[in-house]
Amino acid sequence: MKPNECDILSLELADEGLRRIRWADNDMPVLESIRREFRNTTPLKGLRMSACLHVTAETANLVRALQAGGADVVLCASNPLSTQDDVAASLVRDFDVRVYAVRGVDNENYYKHLRAAAENKPHVTMDDGCDLVTLIHEKYEHQIGGMIGSMEETTTGVIRLRAMERSGALKLPVIAVNDAKTKNLFDNRYGTGQSTVDGIIRATDILLAGKNVVAAGYGWCGRGFANRCRGMGAKVIITEVDPVKALEAAMDGFHVMTMEQAAPIGDLFCTLTGNKHVIRAEHFEKMKDGAIVANSGHFDVELDIPALDRISKSVQRGVREHVDEYLLENGRRVFLLAEGRLINLAAAEGHPASVMDMSFATQALCSSYMAGNGGGLDAHVYDPPAEIEDRVARLKLDSMGLAVDELTEVQISYLSDWQEGT
Repeated sequence: MKPNECDILSLELADEGLRRIRWADNDMPVLESIRREFRNTTPLKGLRMSACLHVTAETANLVRALQAGGADVVLCASNPLSTQDDVAASLVRDFDVRVYAVRGVDNENYYKHLRAAAENKPHVTMDDGCDLVTLIHEKYEHQIGGMIGSMEETTTGVIRLRAMERSGALKLPVIAVNDAKTKNLFDNRYGTGQSTVDGIIRATDILLAGKNVVAAGYGWCGRGFANRCRGMGAKVIITEVDPVKALEAAMDGFHVMTMEQAAPIGDLFCTLTGNKHVIRAEHFEKMKDGAIVANSGHFDVELDIPALDRISKSVQRGVREHVDEYLLENGRRVFLLAEGRLINLAAAEGHPASVMDMSFATQALCSSYMAGNGGGLDAHVYDPPAEIEDRVARLKLDSMGLAVDELTEVQISYLSDWQEGT
């Protein structure tokens, strides 16, 4: 790969990136087995694929599986602060992947990288947040006729895609990989839960025991984070807009209240909703001196940072790595982590490889499914096929040395017979 065919920080980082990729691969046995299968069957042969994902060691191993399947892959970052520059360098040097990703890139260059991925004229795309699919619909609509479809990896992206579908704007079939049980029940809950706590602690060195932690949102990400914090001795408060999820949180033993009620109580706040302006000026103004605020939703808009700027007398950047101090007009300080970006990737390393093994195995198999349908799907948002879910779960169990029972013929007959009762 020629350096002018990509945009990365430095090829000199590649040695460390390769070590990181190999280490993650040790804990991704399901994806490894699919990679071996793809090498033999080449289900993606001849396809151009553009992936807008977090550029991490785990993503690198997904890209390797896609390449093994025969795909020509271009990779760009799905968040300005989620790129591991050494991994990007290794992908270019060691795996001949065109990568457009530099950690800390500004908004102009972030979209320059997105355009490079779109201009690859992909047959299939992968998204983490729907930025690439949105760009193609807005600026490269003429390419859609030559595309087969897309996959979406995260809750925020699925929300955007379903909004596109409702409005009639969606012109591609998209598989909502995020909605796979082998993704959201594990990646979102255990991956986000652990990696969010990891990022917050790395950024602040905070002791969670005894602290009032406010988790905004009780979806799978929120409940994962809430449970990890409770397990470390925190007193956890849940804020929600969904009455069913709020009721579930209450019955799971958490305190449930509005953000207005939680604002003066919390020591640490973290948003995990996929929505906009979850914490606003009226909430920042009520926070106690020294409150810490983080986001683990895909976009930084979960926090109203422009409003925080407006109500602050001064901002001191970098009081600690990934920590900015906002001195409010009322004299109290609010500490914002990672500029409101994804704390688990900005200040830590993202999800553990073991849980991404399932998410990316599902991605890889959905890519093969999409390619096999050859553009025969209508422009809708689809759930992942049940057979893919079942296969990934069984492969993961096998890799853990675990087995499940099989239904007997009597049980199968009973489950299919409505007449047998008391």
